[in-house]
Order: sequence, then C-alpha cells, then structure tokens
Amino acid sequence: QGTIVKDVTLKEDAPKNFLMSKHIEYIANYGANKEDYEYCMTEYLRLSGIYWGLTAVDLMHCRDRMNENEIVEFVVSCQKDCGGFGPAPDHDPSILYTLSAIQVLCMLDKVEKIDVEKAVDFIGGLQNEDGSFSGDEWGEVDTRFSFCAVTALSLVGRLWENCPINVAKTVEFILSCMNFDGGFGCRPGSESHSGQIYCCVGALSVLGELHHVDDDLLGWWLCERQLPSGGLNGRPEKMPDVCYSWWLSSLAMLGKLHWIDGSKLKQFILASQDDEIGGIADRPGDMVDPFHTLFGIAGLSLLGETCLKPINPVYCMPQDVLDRIGVKAQILP
Repeated sequence: QGTIVKDVTLKEDAPKNFLMSKHIEYIANYGANKEDYEYCMTEYLRLSGIYWGLTAVDLMHCRDRMNENEIVEFVVSCQKDCGGFGPAPDHDPSILYTLSAIQVLCMLDKVEKIDVEKAVDFIGGLQNEDGSFSGDEWGEVDTRFSFCAVTALSLVGRLWENCPINVAKTVEFILSCMNFDGGFGCRPGSESHSGQIYCCVGALSVLGELHHVDDDLLGWWLCERQLPSGGLNGRPEKMPDVCYSWWLSSLAMLGKLHWIDGSKLKQFILASQDDEIGGIADRPGDMVDPFHTLFGIAGLSLLGETCLKPINPVYCMPQDVLDRIGVKAQILP
C-alpha cells in the first residue's frame, strides 16, 4: 500500500488575488471591541497577537492604522519585576512574550521604554547547564526558547557584548537536536518538524553557525513538505497549513527557496483568504485569525509579492526595521 497524501482541493472560485485592503481592515479592526468573546478568550496570547498584527500591517505599508502609543503603553505594562514579559499584565512572564515585546518595540523604535537590562537578565537566567533554555520558571525545555533567547538578545545588542548566555553551549544543545534526516526537533531525539527547524536554523543563522547544517539533506526534507495543492505541511503525512508558508523560510536561510514551487504555494495562500471580511485561514474554507494572516502575508513577502515590504527570513520582521537597527543574520548563498 502506498502512502495516503492528506491534502485539500482548491476550489475554482477561491480568491486568486491578494486582498490587501481587506486584510488591513481585518487587522485594524481586530480587538476594537474589547468585550468581544474571542478577544477576551485570547488574552493569554495578547502580546504575540500585537506582534502578529503590527508586523502584518507594517508589511502592507499601513502601520499608521495601529495606535502606536496604546501599543507601547500595553507592552510596558506587561514587563514584570524579574524583567520578563507576560502576554498581558496579569499573566506570568515567558521568554516567548519577551521576544514578542522586543520585536514590537524594535518596529516602533521604542525599546528604551522598557528596562532592557532586566529583560536581558531574565533571558540569561533561563539558560540551563546543557545550553538549553527553559521557557519560564516552570522549566519546560524546547528549541523554540533557544531561538527566542538568541534573537531577543541580538535585537537589543547584547548577543556579543556583555552577553548573559553561554553561546558555545547554546550551539551545542541545538546541534544535539539534529536528526538523521537533517531536521531538528524540540529536544534531543524528538522528530523533525518545520517549526522547530525554523527555530534551530534561525538561531544558528543569528549566531553565524549555519555551517553545522547539512543544507542539501535538510533542503530536500523541507521541499518535500509541499503537497499537490501547493500548500506545505510541517511533518510527513500531515495536512497543509498556511503558517508553514512562513516556517519554510528555513529554505531561504539555506539559499534554497527556489527548491519549492513558489507559484503553487502563492496560489494556496491566496485561496485561504476570506474575500468578505479579510484575513487568512490555516487552509481554504476555514476561519481566519491574526496568526495565519501574518504568516500568510509573510510567506507572500518571502515569495516576492511586490505590493509588500521585503521580510527578513530569520526575524520575521520587515527588513527595513533590521536595517535601521543594524541587525544581520547569516544567509547561505
């Protein structure tokens, strides 16, 4: 018996053009009603949600649609005494939201509004003896947190000068998560997954250590994630999902983005748009959300959509922001 391919069929009447004005309205209006059920139930994601929305509208040249003063005030209110950030003022701090806070403030050029030294100390305090990072005080270890630590420190200029982490151990742990197929998992021995690969390859890119990656082997594993619909999955035998249009930016870091069919991927992303209210879903016909809207737009930027700002494949931020603050990462030719 052959492998059953799990995929979707794109409908003939699915959107074929990028509905930018609708997406701008969708993002700008999301959360306008603070009493909305969905808004209230996603408080635990609030800071990341601000990052998704702000990045999306910035890529669409419409950052002025966001209330920047309100955003800065909210981000500042999420920093705890320990230096880390929670997703909202009454939530515990985590390295995930600490990165989101720093990314948002870098885009708004307002990093000085927070206590950077405390944030740096918080990140450094989450590194373990083996070089791995915990996400918070409860101790869960995941390569996502290695990426968050390295990326956040680089954005505030503390990765090389007065660095609070052991960089050599950081690299050692990430490499211990490399698998026989060239991919990476969340911990040593965990299966390869496109999201974890993005985190590990991204961290190595920021650290200038991409020579450790078997780029041809990993490149093949990644390009085999493309299904007949054009969409990408995160692991073999899984359904395609718009968010992997971004996680596959690992191919861009490896200089192999041309190994997938970009036109078919674009067609899949466009088919996942809601042509009435705007926004992008995980796959055609599903409900839209800010997470998939950003990563669909980011994927289109990566594929060269001319109406969007260029995006940096490592930081998932507009390239002009990184140029302004002087942050670079290693990209293979």
